[in-house]
Amino acid sequence: MLIKKSAEHNSSLPSSYSMPTLQQQNKSKKIIFLYILILFAFIVFLSVMLATVLKARHMPSLYAKESSRAQRGNIISSDGFHIASTKKLYKAVVNTRYIDPQKKELFIELFSIYSGMSPKDIKKRLAKRRGVVVLSYNLSQIQAQYLKKLSYELRRFKVFLSLKNPRTGLRSVHGLSILESGESREYPYGKLLTPIIGYPHKLEDDGYTFVKGVKGLEKRYDDELSPRQNGLLRGKRDVNSYIILNKESFYKRKINGLDIKLTIPLSFQIRIEKMLESMKKELRAKEIMIAIMNAHDGKVYALASSNRYYPKNIKRSDYPSLNSGMIEYSFEPGSVLKPVTFALLLEHHLVNPYDLVNGHNGRFKIGRKVITDEHKFDWLSAEDVIVHSSNVGIAQLAQKLSGYEFYEGLQRFAFASKSTPDLIYEKKGSIPSAKRLENEIYKATCAYGYGIRANLMQLLRAYSVFNNNGKMLTPKIVNSFIDEYGQESFTPEFEQPQIIKSSTAARMKKILIKTVNKGTGKKAITPGIEVGGKTGTAHIVEKGKYVRKYNTAFMGFANDYSGHDYTIGVIVIQPKKSQFASQTAVPVFKKAVDIMIEEGYLEPDVIKQPRTSYNGLH
Repeated sequence: MLIKKSAEHNSSLPSSYSMPTLQQQNKSKKIIFLYILILFAFIVFLSVMLATVLKARHMPSLYAKESSRAQRGNIISSDGFHIASTKKLYKAVVNTRYIDPQKKELFIELFSIYSGMSPKDIKKRLAKRRGVVVLSYNLSQIQAQYLKKLSYELRRFKVFLSLKNPRTGLRSVHGLSILESGESREYPYGKLLTPIIGYPHKLEDDGYTFVKGVKGLEKRYDDELSPRQNGLLRGKRDVNSYIILNKESFYKRKINGLDIKLTIPLSFQIRIEKMLESMKKELRAKEIMIAIMNAHDGKVYALASSNRYYPKNIKRSDYPSLNSGMIEYSFEPGSVLKPVTFALLLEHHLVNPYDLVNGHNGRFKIGRKVITDEHKFDWLSAEDVIVHSSNVGIAQLAQKLSGYEFYEGLQRFAFASKSTPDLIYEKKGSIPSAKRLENEIYKATCAYGYGIRANLMQLLRAYSVFNNNGKMLTPKIVNSFIDEYGQESFTPEFEQPQIIKSSTAARMKKILIKTVNKGTGKKAITPGIEVGGKTGTAHIVEKGKYVRKYNTAFMGFANDYSGHDYTIGVIVIQPKKSQFASQTAVPVFKKAVDIMIEEGYLEPDVIKQPRTSYNGLH
């Protein structure tokens, strides 16, 4: 019995020992699995962290920058009015995807009020495409400021939705953006001073529209007018995205183009231009041009044409008027050249003003050419050849000059050379060679203004010699340059070369005054003002032949006795009312002198009665 119990006890031992071993094994497996799971999770975590670190993130930059475009300079009259200026243009851009559909009508109404656009036009633009839409390209600076305020208010009232970017996963709001789109050249006085002022054309740089000069002053001084340097501000930003100004920030200031100040006053130019328009109709002329210059310093006070255009709205019909006829229209001057020929004769002591000249009864033959006069003379004094504009007389007197003396004299009077550095694309004209001028026929015809070509400004410069003691003036249109700080730099004074002796100039001045008082320029007489000048009429050449069309001219001066002296030139192109300068160019000259008196540029030497007052009333 004991043996049996013992055996039973022994047989049960292995069974009692196996139970803890299996439990331990299962527990170990769980622990290992847990460790593997933790390790895997850690590896995944590290991988995600590494990917996050290495991957480019769309985080707001710590730095910000602002740029500003410099502007083209202005063209300003001598009395301070802006004839040409630059206006900044802005565009309004919106992303239609971000507009809350329930508030779209509100957006349209408010944008219409602030921009001036009709709601119909706004709806049409928004319907064109989904996404970025430009609502307007030509917003003024004031409109842009108002719309920037509107943009802020629209965000505040949540007119724009916050949408998630599918690429970055970030949410953002794209509202109404007001951006600089370019600049526009403005001409507040329309046609004023065209074609002298010229016009620009538009160019584009990286989406920004700007202008460059094409003709006139806009072209001649394009480098001076053009912006010097665009502005830039770069640095760290604060939480509101404003740039923090400190030693780490970078600033480059904006430098605008220079302003150009002219010698021409606005009100005077306007009156002269209106007078030319009226006279063009009266004379039925193709064009009338005038230049008025100070006889002491060469400053031009008026330079006008009857044919002008709007620089911002040039039409095909304006094309003939785009050129500055004062320098780009070259023509045979006719009898206005006779005083130059006579001055050369006086300078070389080849004639005495009181010498008698045979008028040949208005008809004189040189070689195979017959020279005629409009008025017939038997005998007349040498100076009366100028006073009464005798072709026969000046043709004979000119024979006293050698070909070289005549040629050298015309060169000295600066024909066939540029008249002023302030204008561009000048047609310099031409003079016959010294060899050709040895021929008696060429010498005769050139003496009264044929076979030579000149422009208005060249003639004006030549006549300045007679009104400036024999010294020649260079017409000056630009007086100074002004920077953005108001610092004014005056253009240099031009040299005044002595062309003829002062005694010769004084004699010529007397002859020209006599020409007005007793000769072909009588209609220019103005009481109390010293007026002198010479008329000229010349056939026009077409296809190498002279046709029955004429240009007329009157070149001269108007001086008062207070020291206000002016050299004035008038050209009338193809007048139909009359072919005579005394009936066309002289009346234009006279009207200009009358305007100068009214505007205070000339003061007639008349006795002024003092005002009498009675009981305090004038």
